Amino acid sequence: MPSAHAGRASATLVLADGSVFRGVGIGARGRAVGEVCFNTAMTGYQEILTDPSYAGQIIAFTFPHVGNVGANAEDVESDAPAARGLVLRAEPTGPSSFRALEPLDRWLKANGVVGIAGIDTRRLTRLIRSGGFQTAGIGHGGAEDAESLAADVAAWPGLEGMDLAKEVTCRQSYAWNETVWTPGSGYARSTRPRHRVVVVDYGVKKNILRCLAGLGCRVTVVPAHAGAGEIARHAPDGVVLSNGPGDPAATGEYAAPVIRELVAAGMPVFGICLGHQMLALALGARTVKMDIGHHGANHPIKNLATGLVEITSQNHGFVVDPDSLPEGVAPTHVSLFDGSLAGLRVEGKPVFSVQFHPEASPGPQDSHYLFRAFVEDMDARAQA
Repeated sequence: MPSAHAGRASATLVLADGSVFRGVGIGARGRAVGEVCFNTAMTGYQEILTDPSYAGQIIAFTFPHVGNVGANAEDVESDAPAARGLVLRAEPTGPSSFRALEPLDRWLKANGVVGIAGIDTRRLTRLIRSGGFQTAGIGHGGAEDAESLAADVAAWPGLEGMDLAKEVTCRQSYAWNETVWTPGSGYARSTRPRHRVVVVDYGVKKNILRCLAGLGCRVTVVPAHAGAGEIARHAPDGVVLSNGPGDPAATGEYAAPVIRELVAAGMPVFGICLGHQMLALALGARTVKMDIGHHGANHPIKNLATGLVEITSQNHGFVVDPDSLPEGVAPTHVSLFDGSLAGLRVEGKPVFSVQFHPEASPGPQDSHYLFRAFVEDMDARAQA
């Protein structure tokens, strides 16, 4: 069905299967090529676009009214957007939030994000859901020719085998003491940290760092390629393996040996998203590419220890194969959408990880307790 905007189409979206969508260009002029996925979150589009886990991807938002609260300097999860582009049902309206500093479209232009609006995102979502991940290209402002876009799409190699963590990680270590945002006062600073925590940055979201600082952790962030010796020089009481983009098997080639050393030394370790996959690889498990992945802020997870259901924020296109878990590694959480593994723990050691995002941002805070569990592991080690 043709778009309602077809009469003034100024942008084109082309999929690897040959599907072509015409719409209205938003954001930066030019073109973007990457793996297209859909995200079902109803809020937090600025946090989503700046999540480094989206490197190499184009995000199609299923919620139709994206952009109506504008953009600000506080709701970002990295210094610059990681997503290659975005796809919207409706053109963004003017901002209507007291926190807005500028319209979304202006923010997209300033950050070089290419987008398209005015297309049938329900049709696009069905194509992804039935056919799985595929490469797509967006072009506008003189770059919307469908034939040349299709050629770019065909030439893009795909995410399998890509180590994108090395593209989004920090270049050198740095300290962090900002805590979580609160209404009326914004962000605060941690002044009396109790534990030293090293965060290995595979593409870390700022709210992970804020959650740790808010629980009394003196946080030091190190690059993804940091070795066990470099981590040890910071004398950590615990190590967090962060979220990040790309194929875990590619990043795991240099990350897994380091993690094995940390686990063998009895170090408390907490893995999140890609960090969960890195831990699993280090323990001897394997990861596989999903058909459509999990992207949204409304995913139900069952905690196998408590039997409780947690609503979680998720963003991943790879998953740990539960049948590959070695002896001594137990599943702790499972997805209630498809039964996929969503958490694990090493029996007898202070080592655990989850596939979802306990820091949320955006999303519910059902799983914030995991940060407290990590701190309790550090407390127990200190008292041993």
